[in-house]
Amino acid sequence: MNDVIHLLPDHVANQIAAGEVVQRPASVIKELLENAIDARANSIKVIIKEAGKILIQVIDDGAGMSLTDARLCFERHATSKISAAEDLFSLKTKGFRGEALASIAAIAHVELKTRQEGDEVGTCIKIEGSEVVSQEPVVTPVGTSICVKNLFYNIPARRNFLKSDAVETRHIIDEFQRVALAHPTIQFSLFHNGSEIFQLPGTNYRQRIVNIFGGKTNEKLVPVEEDTEIVKIHGFVGKPEFAKRSRGEQFFFVNDRFIKSPYLNHAVVAAFEGLLKDKAYPSYFLYLDVDPKSIDINIHPTKTEIKFDDEHALYSILRSSIKHSLGQFNVAPVLDFERDATLDTPYEFNQKGVTPPKVEVDRNFNPFQESNSVSGSYRPSGFRKESSGGSWESLYSGLQQKEFGTRNSEMNSMEFESDEVTGNLFGSSEEKESGNRTFQLNKKYIVSTLKSGILVIDQHRAHTRILYEELLKSITVTAAVSQQLLFPLMLQFSSQEIALLKEAKESLEQTGFVFSEFSKDSVEIIGIPTLISESEVAILLEQLLSDLENEVPESGFSQADILAKSLAKGMAVKSGTVLNNTEQQNILNSLFACKETNLTPYNRQIFITLTVDELDKKFM
Repeated sequence: MNDVIHLLPDHVANQIAAGEVVQRPASVIKELLENAIDARANSIKVIIKEAGKILIQVIDDGAGMSLTDARLCFERHATSKISAAEDLFSLKTKGFRGEALASIAAIAHVELKTRQEGDEVGTCIKIEGSEVVSQEPVVTPVGTSICVKNLFYNIPARRNFLKSDAVETRHIIDEFQRVALAHPTIQFSLFHNGSEIFQLPGTNYRQRIVNIFGGKTNEKLVPVEEDTEIVKIHGFVGKPEFAKRSRGEQFFFVNDRFIKSPYLNHAVVAAFEGLLKDKAYPSYFLYLDVDPKSIDINIHPTKTEIKFDDEHALYSILRSSIKHSLGQFNVAPVLDFERDATLDTPYEFNQKGVTPPKVEVDRNFNPFQESNSVSGSYRPSGFRKESSGGSWESLYSGLQQKEFGTRNSEMNSMEFESDEVTGNLFGSSEEKESGNRTFQLNKKYIVSTLKSGILVIDQHRAHTRILYEELLKSITVTAAVSQQLLFPLMLQFSSQEIALLKEAKESLEQTGFVFSEFSKDSVEIIGIPTLISESEVAILLEQLLSDLENEVPESGFSQADILAKSLAKGMAVKSGTVLNNTEQQNILNSLFACKETNLTPYNRQIFITLTVDELDKKFM
C-alpha cells in the first residue's frame, strides 16, 4: 500500500496559517503595528485605501533591519523575540511566533523597505504570494515601511467574505485605538483614502484617552491606582452618571497588550454595584502589570485571551481598587469617621455665651375687633396702618346677581365638539356603553375582551411594532414631523460614533431629527421627533449607535430597518408605565391597523388570546 502522508509545500502552509492570523484587513494592521512597536519606533504612520482591501501601509522610524533580516523575516517561524521554549514565559514583546509576515505575504502583494541607522542604503523586497519577485538596494529613511496591496487576491472566497468598506474601516479603527491606548508615548497617525482620521501626539495615558474619545472624556474619568505583589493596576474608570448602554469604551491591557476577559469585566461591574442604571455599562481603561511568568499569552491565535495563574486574587484586587477609587473621589457614598474641620465652630463665635431666644407677644391683639390692624411687635418695618378696614365691600359693589345669572345661562347653552367613534373592533356598541373595554394589568399588559374570550397584549411590544412601522414609513416614504428646540442640544460622542451618525444622518432626519452641526467629537441637534422628549435624545442615540455597530448593516435598506427598530424600541412606552383608558384603546386600535400584528420587529410575540373553552377547562 502506498504512503498517504506527505509534507505540505511552504506556500500552502503559509496560506493555512494566514487563515488564523489574517482574518480581515484589521488583522494586518494589528500585526504590523505590533512589529513597529517591537522595533522601538517613536512615530508610526498608517495609510489605508478602501478599508485596507487595496492598500495597507505602515511606516515607522524604528531600528530597521539588515539585508539578511529583511529577507529572513518572511520565512515561517522566523523571529528575533525568542530562541527557546522557556522564553514563552518571560515575554516582553508583542510578537513572538514569527507567523505574521509569512502569512501576510502568502495572500497579498507585499513591498518592504527598511534601513538601519549605520547603513548608507536600505533594502527593498517585493513578494507576491510567498514568492520573492525582486530584492534590491533602495534609498529610504531609517526605519521600516511595509505596503500590503490587494489583500486575498489569490483567495477570492476569503475576499468575498469581507464586509462593506464602512464595517471594515470600523474594525481597523478599533485595532488602531487598542494599540494607541496601550502606548501613549508613541506618536500615531491614521489616514483613510487621503483624509486624516487620527493624529495622536506622544503624551500620557489620560491625554491619549482624551485625544481618541473627545475632549469631554476628561471630566468623566476617575483614576485608579493599586500596587501589590501580584499585580500593579493603573488607569481610569468612567463615572457612573456617564455609563453607556453599549460596551464600546471598555479596555483591559495586560503588560501593554489588549485582552478580552469576561471574568475581569465582572469584577469591574461588581465594583459599580448599586451605582449604575439598568442595562448601563461602565467605561474603563485599565492597565495591569503582572509578572510575565504568571500568564500564558499563547492560548489564542490573535493573542487577545490570556490565562492567569491566580485569577481569583486578581479579581478581588481589581474590584477593591475600583471601589476604593470611586469612594476616594466622592463618586460612591462612603462611611468616614474622621472629624471634618469644616463643621467646627467659627473662630469669632468660640468665646460667645449662649443667649436664650426672646418671644414678644402683643397682648392687646384681638382678632374679633372690627379694625384688624397690625400692631405691636408683629408690625413689620415700614408698615402703615390703613385709615379704614371696612371698605372691602366696595370692591364688589358693581357686580349684580343679574350678571351672574346671564353668564350661567350662556355656559349652559354652549356646545362642545367631540370626535365621533364609528368603528368597533371588539364586542358590540352595548358593551362599550356598559363600561371600559380595556384595563391595565400589573402596569405591563393591556387586557381586552373578545367575542370568543380574552385578549392580553404586552404594551411595550405592541407600541414597538406600531412605532416601527411608522418610522419605517417615515424613513422610506414620507418625512416625519419634527419639533424645534428652543435651545440647541449639544451631545458628545467619539470620532467613530460621529462617523456612524453621519452615515445615518439622512435617515435620522426623515424620522424627525434636525442636525445643525457635526464637529470632531460633538453634534448639535435643533429638532427632535414629536414622540420623544429632550431628555431621552442622548439615551436613544446611544442605543442606536450600539445597534448600528452590532448589526453591521450592509445596504441602505437594512440600515433603515435597523434604524427604525432601534428608535422604536427606545421610544416605545415601557413596562411599568400607567396608561389611561384612552391610551390603552389607542395602542389596541393602532396595533391591529399594522401590517404585522403578531410579532415585534425582533420576532417576539405581542399578544395572546384565551378562549372561553380554555377558560372553562381551567374550572374542570
